[in-house]
Amino acid sequence: MEDLFYREELLDHYDSSPYRGRLDVVDLDADLDNPLCGDQIHFEVALDPEDPERIALARFEGKGCVISQAAASILAEQIEGQTLEDARALAPDRMIEWIGIPLTPARRKCGLLALRALHRAIDTRANVSKTGTAG
Repeated sequence: MEDLFYREELLDHYDSSPYRGRLDVVDLDADLDNPLCGDQIHFEVALDPEDPERIALARFEGKGCVISQAAASILAEQIEGQTLEDARALAPDRMIEWIGIPLTPARRKCGLLALRALHRAIDTRANVSKTGTAG
């Protein structure tokens, strides 16, 4: 019964996520794809103007399977209000826990695509801060 609940929740995130779309002001973003299955994610974050180390808003766009797209929605929902440090510290196992259903190794890559994009966006910002240029 619990598995059915999570499947319905995943479909809701996939079909009608309020986190799908673009932000007017983007402070961090990254694009990733999974070449094995074709899933694509563009993940973006706006930081709180009064606390630039805190995520105010998160949005995504992409195409792919229910798992990859629902996971992006779940991640956006979970990280709003978190600090960048806490968001960067999110472990893959925590993301899989939020997804709520067992995933095969191939599906695990789908479920972690948005998290990898978020981490890349945060890491790019950190690299720019250290060097003054991206990369």
